[in-house]
Amino acid sequence: MSWDIDRVRDELHKIDYRRRKIKDSDMFETVEEVFDYSTLMILYDLFNKGVLHVMYGVVNSGKEARVYWAKGRGGMDLAVKIYLTSTSEFRKGMMTYIVGDPRFKISSGKTRDVIYVWARKEYSNLVKAHNVGVRVPKPITVKGNVLVMEFVGVDGVPAPLLKDYTPTDIDAFFKVLMDYVSRLYCKARLVHGDLSEYNVMVFDESPVLIDFGQAVDLAHPLAEELLVRDIKNLLNFFSRKGVETPDLEEALIWVKRGGG
Repeated sequence: MSWDIDRVRDELHKIDYRRRKIKDSDMFETVEEVFDYSTLMILYDLFNKGVLHVMYGVVNSGKEARVYWAKGRGGMDLAVKIYLTSTSEFRKGMMTYIVGDPRFKISSGKTRDVIYVWARKEYSNLVKAHNVGVRVPKPITVKGNVLVMEFVGVDGVPAPLLKDYTPTDIDAFFKVLMDYVSRLYCKARLVHGDLSEYNVMVFDESPVLIDFGQAVDLAHPLAEELLVRDIKNLLNFFSRKGVETPDLEEALIWVKRGGG
């Protein structure tokens, strides 16, 4: 089943009807998990502006977000990441990465407000990474809890994660990945914060870094700790694959001096 602007309009009408039936607003918020009224209004706006032309089914589903394959007006393959606003399960974890990052402020402790900031944060981090030559899904736009970016894959099938696919030249793959970590640190002033084989896609035998919501500015008090964790994760994974990896201290020095 696909979505277009008429389908979104129909869903908005249906929710308007249910809203008239359900007087308790808190109860209403539990009725729709993904396509609540606010999210549908955001999608309607993105369709109206021509950012989206058609949206297909879910390609990735987690507790905090759903990712949909979509097409833009020009036929570009897009990924539409919709953060769930009906759950507060991840709010505390999100706050750890937001508080202390000088770029973002939380105006209230409401779940929806926190998630809106988180979506803007991921978009901003993707822009910074993309601008310094790190291969990430190219960011297109963000509004509310909806992030639109390049779809990495073919015909609605996402590229595999590194945990599920071993690149042909794994030594070269490792070097490119470490160069990306260095570029993020030295040029974008970012630390990914959750880098592992679970957040690296393999597309055309090259790494694509994903899930940048938790990435922090170097001014964040946890930046150094997160960098160490990221590098440890990579060294452990690639050493198990038979790659000759440096020790942690050597890798840290290499990353911080700009690689090469």
